[in-house]
Amino acid sequence: MGQPVTVIEKASPYPDVVRFETNRALTGMGHESYRSLDDIKADRPPDRIARALFEHGGVSAVHVNANVITVHLARSDGATGLKQVIEEIYIYYREGVEVPSLDAPATDTSSPE
Repeated sequence: MGQPVTVIEKASPYPDVVRFETNRALTGMGHESYRSLDDIKADRPPDRIARALFEHGGVSAVHVNANVITVHLARSDGATGLKQVIEEIYIYYREGVEVPSLDAPATDTSSPE
């Protein structure tokens, strides 16, 4: 389960920059810029996106504003897989992972004989 994010990848006039537009705002009206993992100080939605993109590799900088994520690529193949990273950022339960039950364990309420 979780919330899949719809992502549209858009080219930019610069070969080392790619933009992603999502179906949800990630920052409100603020801008967030990251030049490395060291710039990520919290665990808000833009921080999570930036962390996941840097950890994927091939990224030299990330800028997030509302529903637009601008990625500066560190290498020519850096955009490969980035769209999927963003789409799956809020997917918590993956195939093969047991989903916790919200049902309380059954208890024996019968009286002893």
